[in-house]
Amino acid sequence: MSGSVLNCGYVPLVDSAPLILAKELGFARDAGIELNLLKQPSWAALRDLMALGHLEVAHMLSPLPLAMTMGWSGAQTNVHAPFVLSVNGTIVGAGRDLVDRMVLAGWQADASSPADTIRAVFAASQRPIRVGVPFPYSMHRLLFEYLVRGTPDLPETPWQIITMPPPLMAQAVAAGEVDVFCVGEPWGSVAVQTAGAELLFPGSAIWAHAPEKVLGVRTSWALEHPDIEAGLLRALYRAAAWLGKAQNIPLAIEILAKSQHLDLSEQLIEPALTGAVVPAIGRAPWDCPDFVKFHQGATTFPWRSLGAWIGTQCAQLRGEEGNSSVNLAGAQCFRPDLYRAHLEESEADLPGASAKIEGVLTNPTAVASKRGELILGPDAFFDGETFDFEL
Repeated sequence: MSGSVLNCGYVPLVDSAPLILAKELGFARDAGIELNLLKQPSWAALRDLMALGHLEVAHMLSPLPLAMTMGWSGAQTNVHAPFVLSVNGTIVGAGRDLVDRMVLAGWQADASSPADTIRAVFAASQRPIRVGVPFPYSMHRLLFEYLVRGTPDLPETPWQIITMPPPLMAQAVAAGEVDVFCVGEPWGSVAVQTAGAELLFPGSAIWAHAPEKVLGVRTSWALEHPDIEAGLLRALYRAAAWLGKAQNIPLAIEILAKSQHLDLSEQLIEPALTGAVVPAIGRAPWDCPDFVKFHQGATTFPWRSLGAWIGTQCAQLRGEEGNSSVNLAGAQCFRPDLYRAHLEESEADLPGASAKIEGVLTNPTAVASKRGELILGPDAFFDGETFDFEL
């Protein structure tokens, strides 16, 4: 007997892997779900289908549940995030002409120093800088704006945000339509290979534990189908745990390449999953083991403090800095209560708290949890700041 059909939207990025593997490895089927993955050409298209009720759940940019719930993006639709699909994974790069001017001015590529690099970008640009991001409400944009605000002595070069679907980013770089880009893999690597671009640093250099994608769930649907939502979270947790084992990565790359869901080669999928991202043609790959994370260190847990940080950043870019109602709305979109309820009987080691001070950890740290085995990884911000949101 087939299970409940669940329509799930996604954009073809490597970080949609937990959803694809939940389907391909049979985890969704084991949970009684026929997971119908529907590829979308852009985040705007995915948003609109969710708002219209054609999608129940989706692979979603982490700020998008808040933006949809607040009515900032498309039709107002209550969406919550009971599961984090991936942490990190953003890449920041620049077109060849700009990088060449940076090098002539003395810049030395250092992926661990985003502040020095962004100063070099602003100093070398001979025109207002056009920064390509996939969507107005995305972790890509929030990280870039946080970096700009937090970098001292930044040259006063004008800059503007330009949005475009991830698959079009490399083409825009090649055409000179954007100077700097912030995007998820494989589209940064595609820009390197097809447009001669150079990757400057990973998003994790700005924030070591940035929630990149979440499972977005239409709240009205979830209220009527809590058992299906629970089954999906169990399937996704199994997929994330499977991805979190290093010995499974070669098979994961093969499955993702052979399935129809991404339409990408193994060569384009491999860098993100191994952390061996090549920053420029002829350069040695980075050794970036936490380039994108799916499981380790409570990666999948939707801390309310993550949602609150997103709310704070969104309020700033909207000119509403200090609006505590936006911070609270961000925190309320992330649902650790549902995560706990749905995964109580699973192997998940559930954290004892629902929020934490973001940016404090510089080393792996043990925290209180259901089984007492949970170790959180580093979560530091590039500027040494912390974020403490009192719920």
